[in-house]
Amino acid sequence: MSRDVIGGGSTMAIELTVGQVANGGWCVARHEGRVVFVRHALPGERVIAEVTEETARFLRADAVEILEASPDRVTPPCPFSGPGRCGGCDWQHASPEAQRRLKAAVVEEQLARLAGVERRVTVEEVPGSAGGLGWRTRVQFAVDRDGSIGLRRHRSHDVERVDRCAIAHPAVEEVGVEALTWRGAAGVEVVAASGGDHAVIVTPKPGRRVSLPDVDAAVLIDEGKRGTRALHGRASMTERVGDRDFRVTASGFWQVHPGAAATLLDAVLDFARPKAGEWALDLYCGVGLFAAGLAEAVGPEGAVLGVESDPQAVQDARWNLRDLPQAVTERGKVEEALDRLEIERADLVVVDPPRAGLGRSVVDRVATLDAPRIVYVSCDPATMSRDIAWFAPYGYRLADLRAFDQYPMTHHVECVALLVKE
Repeated sequence: MSRDVIGGGSTMAIELTVGQVANGGWCVARHEGRVVFVRHALPGERVIAEVTEETARFLRADAVEILEASPDRVTPPCPFSGPGRCGGCDWQHASPEAQRRLKAAVVEEQLARLAGVERRVTVEEVPGSAGGLGWRTRVQFAVDRDGSIGLRRHRSHDVERVDRCAIAHPAVEEVGVEALTWRGAAGVEVVAASGGDHAVIVTPKPGRRVSLPDVDAAVLIDEGKRGTRALHGRASMTERVGDRDFRVTASGFWQVHPGAAATLLDAVLDFARPKAGEWALDLYCGVGLFAAGLAEAVGPEGAVLGVESDPQAVQDARWNLRDLPQAVTERGKVEEALDRLEIERADLVVVDPPRAGLGRSVVDRVATLDAPRIVYVSCDPATMSRDIAWFAPYGYRLADLRAFDQYPMTHHVECVALLVKE
């Protein structure tokens, strides 16, 4: 049910009965035959929603008044959350348990619609984020024209000034960048590593000099295509997983949830079941997290090849794997590297692609390896499901899947899928 309650001018508010959750932090409703994607709502609620965007096919809207609330609704723990406010979180108005159910529903829907796979999914809590707060060890702040720190509003370049971020790890907040002025900066990123290192990465506005305040952290300048340059302190940080340390360039990629790296490594090794003497591939290997675990499992009589396109991550991976001679890291795009090295088979393959997924060409090339097991790590259930469908004609089926709530309060969910060759 829907009806207009306000009309005219550039805004319109409509009364809606909210339906199922959709990928991206939205719920779905309908108005005059068109789909409405609604934020700040929950399935089953009756709301007044303000239209924020209109296309020929659908509307986007924010729920600005809750007429009938879901039992899963809670008061957002962050004062900067809500319609028109900070866009960093999607589900602050839902209990943590409800958030995990919503994410499970999204994964199930994507698998069914894109891969033709019907599967019940449970999203598991990841240790290190009590109540869904204080987990993010890397936060990218925006800077307004006055040099004040904030976070972008949803689908906007506008900056919502904040004095703290509720999902930021306490070690990020210890740096205190929100209380300082950053004139000339377009962005300020704060990173807190599990080894105790802190770094602040500053992106200048084009043609501007940044007036840098004093901070108790390494400071790096983002020079665009030339990478980052350390002004003081070290450009690399130490992340610890189990009894192994990993060197990670401060501007490089590492899981932002403090419990994520260990959780994912355990899940990958559980699905991969690497055995002594096996030949394994770790594609999109980053700084070598999974390659290290695989190399330890296959032992000196086995071998692991990691492939990564980012040059700094390759350097870090080679350093991190230096005590494991059976593990080699090559730089390049996956399909190009596999062809160049004439890789024709593998006992098992681990892939951890960016949000865009593998894509058709990489799926086709990986499938030619005829590996009995492929472990697919994904931060986007849509592209993962699409790729699973593309693997199917090669005889691969989804044998198992685990999903993890690595990003509480947001719509993001991490999945680890096991594909087996029949």
